[in-house]
Amino acid sequence: MDYLLRAVQFDERTTDVAITGSRISAIGENLQPTPQTAVIDGRDHYLMPGLVNAHSHSLETWMRGFIAPLPLELWLMQLYAYPIDNLDMVYLAAWQTGWDTLRSGGTTVVDHLILLPGQELATIQAAAQAYRDLGIRAYVAPLVQDVPFNESVPGGDAIPEVGEAPETATVVALLHEAIRTCHDPAAGIQIVMAPTGIQLCSDALFRGCIEWAQRYDLCLHSHLLETQAQEHLAQEKYGCTAVEHLDRLGYVGERTSFAHGIWLRDRDIEILAQRGATVVHNPLSNLRLGSGIAPVLKMRRQGVNVSIGCDGAASNDGQNLLEAVKIGSMLHNLTDADYRHWITPQQALQMASHGGAKGLGRSDLGTIAIGQTADLVLCRLDDLSMLPHTNPTGSLLWGQAQNVVDWLWVAGRPIIRAGHCQTLDPAELRERLKQYKGWRSRRAALPDLEPHYRRVMGLTAMS
Repeated sequence: MDYLLRAVQFDERTTDVAITGSRISAIGENLQPTPQTAVIDGRDHYLMPGLVNAHSHSLETWMRGFIAPLPLELWLMQLYAYPIDNLDMVYLAAWQTGWDTLRSGGTTVVDHLILLPGQELATIQAAAQAYRDLGIRAYVAPLVQDVPFNESVPGGDAIPEVGEAPETATVVALLHEAIRTCHDPAAGIQIVMAPTGIQLCSDALFRGCIEWAQRYDLCLHSHLLETQAQEHLAQEKYGCTAVEHLDRLGYVGERTSFAHGIWLRDRDIEILAQRGATVVHNPLSNLRLGSGIAPVLKMRRQGVNVSIGCDGAASNDGQNLLEAVKIGSMLHNLTDADYRHWITPQQALQMASHGGAKGLGRSDLGTIAIGQTADLVLCRLDDLSMLPHTNPTGSLLWGQAQNVVDWLWVAGRPIIRAGHCQTLDPAELRERLKQYKGWRSRRAALPDLEPHYRRVMGLTAMS
């Protein structure tokens, strides 16, 4: 069915917007519907392009709100001490991540997917199926590594091995099978080559990911300099910065997105800008883990494309994209006294929509214009959380907008219609998640890295 959105507000104007098939077909005054067109009264509504949740880890849903305040390297030890043990949990976690993204205005999610040991391909298939059933556009990015966990911290090769790492060839073969069985752009599911990061991946694995990405025209994704420990590690491993090393490998390009980018140096930012790469800003997890504040204002001034991600639901601890956009724009007022550099609501919206699409190599998403793919979100302006009427963009992104998404289309298909999901039933999701109350069974904790971490980071010894 086609749609005509009558008298909607966007870009500080009120007009009509027509959706024909999967595209925006017309924008103007008093557009006339065809007999096949459903007319939607857009008065008291605000239209925005679909947002992109450009970095997440769906399986962390099962540890939401649970892990104590810890820096990333020690937080990970807690995360992996509680395994997800079946594929139903994978499906439900992806479903919840997708639904939380949709109801906070996102039409696309990048899932840097944690894989179940021994069920790696099945994990990818289960998550992809959940996103396909829900109808959200998903870039499924299997989180892979081939280096043991102890080597992710400076000096870690001198301590006993922590965790088992698969052979590089095994990982590369898994990624090829994931492409063969799950990559389906026509259905809104794309596989992304996504090595964990320099802290847990060999050069051979990065090169293998580059090869598959080039052969199958895929995006690249990775964590980058999330913590100061990773900055130290890059110097220890390569004798240069992580960005300089990855650039020499050929990993930095226009379809490469890097999560975090907190500990970037000026030359790193220059390289990212020159190569057209994207940095995904994850403000809430950066605060939660004490990782630092990414130099977003500096990156933007120097031409780096910046997008927004929620990160995983155990380091955030949610998937509210509007919340991430709010914190991700306001946070940087503390980093630059010149208020003319601060991010406006309109700029924040651009980062979360067009910026996210650009990081995925999508020139057809992220803006409201004729010919663009119809990823659109229609928000209620008459909800109490959006009143009184001031600036709709500011109220939506900087206010306390709650459950205001009235309609949402992904490629012209209505996934939310008059506030209700048209695909999977959120009530069913709630009941299925409740069945897992008390599911956790602790396995043997991984060896304690805390004394070594405190030593290499210059912290006082534990008493």
